[in-house]
Amino acid sequence: MPTTAKDLLDAANAAVPRVTPAEARAMIDKGDALVVDVRDPGEVASTGKVAGAINIPRGMIEFRADPATPYFDAHFNPTRTLIVYCASGGRSALAGKTLKDMGYDKVFNLGAFKDWKEAGGIVDD
Repeated sequence: MPTTAKDLLDAANAAVPRVTPAEARAMIDKGDALVVDVRDPGEVASTGKVAGAINIPRGMIEFRADPATPYFDAHFNPTRTLIVYCASGGRSALAGKTLKDMGYDKVFNLGAFKDWKEAGGIVDD
């Protein structure tokens, strides 16, 4: 039987711990967390993003996180804490699982950007 999107999401959610906005804020305040918004640029342009986050669309995460590609983003380091989020938590779960598969151990899913905003999280326009 083929793998479904639900199967992939279930596996990703099992592998990547979900954190609350307050837990994410505490990780960010420690100073070495990389916050990654995996939404498309148009979504970010219309809503803003978590303050200090970098935007890497879900379809580019593998290339930005792999130092062997010409698209590597130097913000990525396997020793850093990574916090990923999207519009609802699905893409961020999948991105987080991919990052874990690539050797990033400290990966957390913040889930939905709206939850961050509703919790009073700081947003960059």
